Amino acid sequence: MSKTRVLVIEDSLTVRRRLVLALAADPGCEVVGEAGDGERGITLCESLRPDVVTLDLILERGTGIEVTEHIMAFCPTPIVIVSAASNRGDMTKTYDALRAGALEVIEKPTGDAPDEEWSRRFVETVKLAAKIRVITHPRGKLKANPSAPPVLAPAPLPARPVSLVEPPSSHGLVAIGASTGGPGALVQILRQLPATFPLPVLLVIHIGLPFGRAFAEWLDGMVPLSVVEAKHGDLLPPPGAGRVLMAPPDRHLVVRGGRLWLDDGPERHSCKPSVDVLFESVAEEFGRAAIGCLLTGMGKDGALGLLAMKRAGAMTLVQDESTSVVFGMPREAIRLGAASRILPVGEFGRTLLMLGRAGRGGNV
Repeated sequence: MSKTRVLVIEDSLTVRRRLVLALAADPGCEVVGEAGDGERGITLCESLRPDVVTLDLILERGTGIEVTEHIMAFCPTPIVIVSAASNRGDMTKTYDALRAGALEVIEKPTGDAPDEEWSRRFVETVKLAAKIRVITHPRGKLKANPSAPPVLAPAPLPARPVSLVEPPSSHGLVAIGASTGGPGALVQILRQLPATFPLPVLLVIHIGLPFGRAFAEWLDGMVPLSVVEAKHGDLLPPPGAGRVLMAPPDRHLVVRGGRLWLDDGPERHSCKPSVDVLFESVAEEFGRAAIGCLLTGMGKDGALGLLAMKRAGAMTLVQDESTSVVFGMPREAIRLGAASRILPVGEFGRTLLMLGRAGRGGNV
C-alpha cells in the first residue's frame, strides 16, 4: 500500500519538528516536503503534488488563507489547518480557511513533551483528509488575476414546482446538518435568505472544540439572518424572527415542546452534536411541517434522521455530489431514499424561500 505523502507548511521550526516527527512515526505517512513560509509552501505544493497539506494560518510571505485560496484554485489538494485557536481572531481565520476550501482543523500541539493522544488524532486527521477528492475553488484565480473577467455563477434556473405527493399546508421549521465543507455551503445558502425569512432555522455542524465556540459568531457576520448558539431551554423563535440557532460544539440539539434542549448523551456516529439526533427530534415534534437539509460531509450522520423526517411527511433536501466537498452524508441519505430533492448548493436558498412563502400562505 502506498504511503500518504504529506507537505508540512509551518513557520515555527519547533512546531514543524513536532508535526514531522508525529507523521514520520506512522508507517503509512511520508513527509515529502517542509516549508516555513507561504510562498515556499505554494511552490512545493505545485512541484511535489502531495496527497495532503498541513497548514499554519500565521505565516510569512502569505497568510494561511491566501495559501489555501491559491492551492485550491491552482493545484487542489486536501488541506488540514493546524491552528493555535488561542483567541477569536485565530478562530475567525480558521473559519475563513475552511470556507476557502480547507477540509479539517486541529489544534497545535502544546507543551514540550510528546503528546501521544494528540499525535494519534493529528495523523488520523491527515490520513482521512488525504482520501478526499477535493474540488477547485476559483476565488484564488480571481485574486491572482484581478483584471480577468469575473467567474459568474450559472444563471438561476426558472422556478419550478417542488414535487410533493401531498403538498403541506404550512412549514414551521428548517433543520440543517453539515460537516466537512459545511462552512462554505452554509454561507452560500444562508446569504440567499433575507433577515425576514419566515421560518426559524436549527443547525448542526461538526466543528469540535475548541474551534466550534466562535463559529456562530463568525457565521452571523457573514449572512443576513441572526445566528446564535442555542441555549438549554430556549424558546423556539416565532415566525419571522429571522434567526438561526446552532448546536454548541459539545452537545446534541433537540427540539421538544416548543423549546430547544441541549443533550449531553452519547455520541452518534462518533459525533456530538449529531445531525441524526436533531433530525429525529424535529420529525417527532414537527412532522410534515418541517424542512430538512443535509449538506456536504464525511460519514453517515444525518441520513437516518432525514429518513425519519421524510417518513413523517417533511420535505427533505440533499446536496448533490458535484457541489459537495465530501459526498458521504448526502450519498447515504440518497441510498436510504431519504431525499425528496437532490440539489446543487446554489439552489438551496431559492428553494427554501419558495417553501417558506408556501408556509406563509404563498404558492410553491
